[in-house]
Amino acid sequence: MGILMWILVGLIAGVLASVVMGGIGYGIIGDIIVGIVGAFIGGWLLRALGAGTPFGGLAGTIFVAFIGAVVLLLVIRLLTGGRRRNS
Repeated sequence: MGILMWILVGLIAGVLASVVMGGIGYGIIGDIIVGIVGAFIGGWLLRALGAGTPFGGLAGTIFVAFIGAVVLLLVIRLLTGGRRRNS
């Protein structure tokens, strides 16, 4: 997977996770980072649970990254007490 695909998957997963978690996102760069880190977390989590990607291709990659991004945002909210920085 090329770097542009990593960025695309990260952006899509980060934005979707932010929407599901009820936030407004972290900006385009922040959402990409959340999505890419989420892909690693999602891959590790599904592997640890003995589950695989439910479907193949790009959609499966985005799904795994989305699951990981939701977990990452949940952990961030737990650690920060749900506070967001004011811009």
